[in-house]
Amino acid sequence: MRLVTRVAQILKQGGVVAYATDTVYGIGCDITNKKAIEKIYQLKQRDKKKPFSFMCSDLKNISRYAKVSNYAYKTMKRLLPGPYTFVLEGSREVPKMMLTRRKTAGIRVPDHVLCIALVRELGNPILTTSATRPDGSVFSDASLIHDYFGPRLEAVIDSGPAGGTPSSVIALMDDIPEIIREGAGDVSQFT
Repeated sequence: MRLVTRVAQILKQGGVVAYATDTVYGIGCDITNKKAIEKIYQLKQRDKKKPFSFMCSDLKNISRYAKVSNYAYKTMKRLLPGPYTFVLEGSREVPKMMLTRRKTAGIRVPDHVLCIALVRELGNPILTTSATRPDGSVFSDASLIHDYFGPRLEAVIDSGPAGGTPSSVIALMDDIPEIIREGAGDVSQFT
């Protein structure tokens, strides 16, 4: 718990950290810290018109940051925590730079005790993106992330090897599921 408290403090101060999730290693920051978010855009060399997803600690936490219909709630309750990112309409609680032009946001609840503990300790969601090289390949362990990103990250939490497949991304707009990316997690129920 001391480690979680220390990392949450780094996030509160605008730091960017790497951590294992239930799918791949991720890089994240506090979604309320604009400078930290901009730093991740630079690290990932990503267009600012493409928002990142964020992690919540549970379904109750999601409903604060997204508009969740009964269908979406039942679907997420069945699959979360797990290797899924759900695209939902964002609420007013979500910083504008975290939303698409359609006011949607990608939201995860990973099945990983460290991720859930970090979100709870921080007190709000954590922007999350896969720790990848410019060619898109993922890092499978913390020492490689540390070597690659070096001082551009304030902390790298070594949780052992992570899987190599990112989450499946499912849009639940207007209660019509749409598979945006097939990754870890069974998506057959959405086809």
